[in-house]
Amino acid sequence: MISDAEAVMRAAMAVQLRAIAEAEERRIPTGQGARKTETWLRATLNIAAGEAKNRVLAARMATERTNLQGETIPAELPATAEAIAAGAMTVAHARVIIDGVRRMAPVCTPVELGQAESMLAGYARDHCPHDLAKLAERIRYYFDQDGAFRTEEVQHALRELHYGTAADGMTVINARLDRETGAKFRAALQPLAAPRPTVDGEPDPRGPGQRNADALNALLDIAIASEQLPRSGGQRPHITVTIDFDDLARALREPGVLPGTLTATGQPITAANVRRLACDAEILPVVLGSDGLPLDVGRAERTAPPHLRAALQLRDGTCAFPACDRPPGTPEAHHIESWVDGGATDLANLVMLCGHHHRAVHTQHWTITVEDNRPVFTPPTTVDPERRPRPGGRPVGAEHNTLLQQVIPRPRRSEETTHAA
Repeated sequence: MISDAEAVMRAAMAVQLRAIAEAEERRIPTGQGARKTETWLRATLNIAAGEAKNRVLAARMATERTNLQGETIPAELPATAEAIAAGAMTVAHARVIIDGVRRMAPVCTPVELGQAESMLAGYARDHCPHDLAKLAERIRYYFDQDGAFRTEEVQHALRELHYGTAADGMTVINARLDRETGAKFRAALQPLAAPRPTVDGEPDPRGPGQRNADALNALLDIAIASEQLPRSGGQRPHITVTIDFDDLARALREPGVLPGTLTATGQPITAANVRRLACDAEILPVVLGSDGLPLDVGRAERTAPPHLRAALQLRDGTCAFPACDRPPGTPEAHHIESWVDGGATDLANLVMLCGHHHRAVHTQHWTITVEDNRPVFTPPTTVDPERRPRPGGRPVGAEHNTLLQQVIPRPRRSEETTHAA
């Protein structure tokens, strides 16, 4: 029924486009006081200005019409007109073809334009306007390589990215990227922005914008951990947060805790989130005087040194949280018992988590234990009223080998084979 209704709508649109073309040929819009056919059509049909423009363009260039003498005037784009009459394309398809032909016209011969239009009209019968636009652009690149190169150079010159802090403290980013940089951005962001199921197997509750923001956060983690970024003052790029240790220790137990400070922006950040960040960071003790100025600086210590991180990744994978399908990136080492509360920095007190689940563990207050060298996650009552424990971690190569040895018989050695013979 839906397809039948669409066919009727397309047939009606073909009739309407021919009527629009003939109305313009007979100067009916100007006779009724309209300045342009588009304005007349918009008022007559009570449609949006953009839609009126699209229909008029399709009527002018992709519709046969009859002049005042009763003669048939062929369409400027005959293949497109034929497809419209057959109900094989929409006005949106026609607009893409019209725009594509117009861009190619200055550099193409009439024969080349005819070939391009015919190709596009045939492609439109089986593909959406978005895909059709990609083909139109590729055809233009083929016929006008110099012009395409100039377009890319202009885009590179117009590149820009601005960022600032909004009144609510959130960072706002506005960018226009040339096609090469845009392709790099998409290639890096899209794998990290893929939807992922929740622990209960439900669809990802995040919207596309939230997934993109989380992907950018993960991408920045990867970049900051890279050795490729330039150093500032001899230090690798990093985020610096200052907070009173007593406030940090009281973050989950008492109200009225003073926030920390993101040094790069001067913005406050809650002590609860500082605890999460501090799970896997370099801790630099600083003694401050009564005026808040530093009096003494201690030695930096990484809470999860490289050898422990390697062991954690071997045990937990990228993220030990149940059912996490996070792609490889920069995992974060979470202290099961916070180091602020005296938790040890050892394998039994650490678990690898991706950024998303690290935040979930802290904000939702999951309980984590390590049983038989495998992390076990117990959800809060808000997630599971019965708080049923869920095994975490991922099978590693050694476990797979053990399973194979149990299922597949061990091959006999050559001397055993000879003895059996």
